[in-house]
Amino acid sequence: MLPDRHIRFSISIVSHGHGRLIALLLKDLADARRHDVEVILTWNLADEDRYPVEAMGHSLPLITILNTTPHGFAENHNLAFQRSGGENFVILNPDIRLPSDPFDILLNILRVQPGVVCAPMIFNPDREPEDSARFFPTPWMLVKKAVAKACGAKLTLRSVPKKENLLSPDWIAGMFMVIPRDIYRDLGGLSERYFLYYEDVDFCARARLKGIEILVTSDTYAIHDARRESHRDLRFLSWHVKSAFKFFTSQAYLTLKLRSLLGKKQP
Repeated sequence: MLPDRHIRFSISIVSHGHGRLIALLLKDLADARRHDVEVILTWNLADEDRYPVEAMGHSLPLITILNTTPHGFAENHNLAFQRSGGENFVILNPDIRLPSDPFDILLNILRVQPGVVCAPMIFNPDREPEDSARFFPTPWMLVKKAVAKACGAKLTLRSVPKKENLLSPDWIAGMFMVIPRDIYRDLGGLSERYFLYYEDVDFCARARLKGIEILVTSDTYAIHDARRESHRDLRFLSWHVKSAFKFFTSQAYLTLKLRSLLGKKQP
């Protein structure tokens, strides 16, 4: 972080062999010509080809972390948080593209409604909305999704509540999350019990239990070129299933379910 800059957004990006994608993302960030951001870039694979990304985002303050052994999603971002100095910590996937600068709109949400976690809308490359703002999963819902997929059917999901330009989901996907620094710190960051999946669900569950609202604005958006490794690779699928089991047996999930059974509304 440069000492003469006021950093509003510390943007954490982790590469798993995504050098060329990150170069494009850094160019998007550099093209926004902001003077209130810093980027913490983590190279998670010691032997990955570190494409010369700095040339694409040369105007950005860039902190580089080189891992000698791979870490999980949560550990990487938690370590990046320790190196960051911004008012807000931004978790950003390497396969995100920014057609325009979303940060002024997101900053306005944080000013009008301080103490929330927020995100833009997420679209796929065909400009169709992604399922990035959701209700909390349940074991039964996952079973229905698996059956629907096996049958080649599309499962209809409940619509997330929306008021004017803001959606109020239970949780938002970790591809793009804007979290005020004090919230990330007070919640202890992402839980390192998980590996690659459900860290975002768990974080939002713990935030909701603290009365912290989760908001998504339809006034700005990002593009996500999803890879969906867990749909093709049994290793990723195994991590997904294990993380789901950990979440459904977690204190946060069980407390949310108990509150629901007792008729207590979440914030």
